[in-house]
Amino acid sequence: MGLDRYMALCLAHPQHGYYRKQDPLGMSGDFVTAPEISQIFGELIGLWVAQCWIDQGRPAPFALVETGPGRGTLMADALRATRAVPGFHDGMQLNLVETSPVLRGRQKETLRDYDVTWRDRFDETPDLPLLLVANEFFDALPIRQFERAGDGWRERLVAIVDEKLDLQSGPLRPEPHLSIRGDDLPEGGLIETSEISETIAAEIGEQLRARGGAALIIDYGYDATMRSRAGGVDTIQAMRDHNFVNPFDDPGEADLTAHVDFDALASAANVRKHGIVDQGAFLLGLGAAQRAEALAKTHPDQAHDVKGALHRLTDASEMGTLFKAMALTADPAPPPAAFPA
Repeated sequence: MGLDRYMALCLAHPQHGYYRKQDPLGMSGDFVTAPEISQIFGELIGLWVAQCWIDQGRPAPFALVETGPGRGTLMADALRATRAVPGFHDGMQLNLVETSPVLRGRQKETLRDYDVTWRDRFDETPDLPLLLVANEFFDALPIRQFERAGDGWRERLVAIVDEKLDLQSGPLRPEPHLSIRGDDLPEGGLIETSEISETIAAEIGEQLRARGGAALIIDYGYDATMRSRAGGVDTIQAMRDHNFVNPFDDPGEADLTAHVDFDALASAANVRKHGIVDQGAFLLGLGAAQRAEALAKTHPDQAHDVKGALHRLTDASEMGTLFKAMALTADPAPPPAAFPA
């Protein structure tokens, strides 16, 4: 079985899939995402989106879309922060791309004061100017792995090995499309691909070219230079109860993710790429430190927690450099805030 098929079944099987059965977020779940750490994250993302909207002439109506919106925390914080932006809420059509029934229920509760349309897939969103947020979305999409073997490649497949599930190498094949992307990898080096990720990125790019707007992608991942420096790496991982576990033990009971190939997404989108930049630099460039200081002054009893959350989101020892941010726009849109011109 291909690794992509295995991941898809583990995460999205109608009965046994991880995201179909439970709420995986927060301290009581299996992992914590940035919006759950501090309101600062969602507030700054909201203001970033609103600034893109202003810079592009305040189009109305427009589609405000979040893919993989978790509990709706990021969007709730973003909408609170943009409430005072004239015309922004009046012009938006809010769409959440979510397949988990459990998480949809949480989102409905969190965003009960807003008119929300839920979509199963990105290509179901309205054909309007697009403002998209994808935070820790692409890392959960299925991947395939290929190992460099002389002039060809061997796909790593999920199989029963010694009565347990594990990866084993498939037959040698030419795979010319991989030779172009992985020609700098040594013998035995790995390259990971995600057809579904690139398909969605292409759909995003098509809408940006046709209608304008901007897309913000935040995730842990790499570009071609980082991959080459590492010699190609196996990035699939599984998390359960806030601990890393074997991805092939207890299918459907742990969150499976892989690092995101930002260059592959940008290439598939075929629009203007901004970044990638470290999450810490991105948030600090948007004023995260100043927002944290204001929150600490307003709520002095929570000052220690606010400072700790800022450290976790921006410091190199925490999420600050592990997570990256990239924006996509179509010309002639101006460079988005906190990205180099």
